[in-house]
Amino acid sequence: MSGRIRRKSMPDPGSLPRRPEALLCPLCDRVIPPSQRDAHHLVPRSHGGRHTEYLHRICHRQIHALLTESELAREYCTVDALQAHPAMAQFLAWVRGKPPEFSERTRKSARIRKKPRR
Repeated sequence: MSGRIRRKSMPDPGSLPRRPEALLCPLCDRVIPPSQRDAHHLVPRSHGGRHTEYLHRICHRQIHALLTESELAREYCTVDALQAHPAMAQFLAWVRGKPPEFSERTRKSARIRKKPRR
């Protein structure tokens, strides 16, 4: 050893991991905490969709509890169309009053549960 002490250089600020930016859920307009962040394909991948939006996990689960992939691809492939769906609008009105970390079990609608599988 040469007896010289090596100083650790400070990392470049651009190389430091960034804190995730505060994202707003486009459906309920609440801040999405990183633990509750889900990516949703507006047009399902099975129908050729590629574009995703970050949503609250509870909002994302509610979409799939109410609508089939075919319905999502045909009629509800935009945020505005999802917000206009009557059952989704009722859910969004309810969830907007909850804190961002709120989570609750989501149940499939009876219409989806009874639908025959192909």
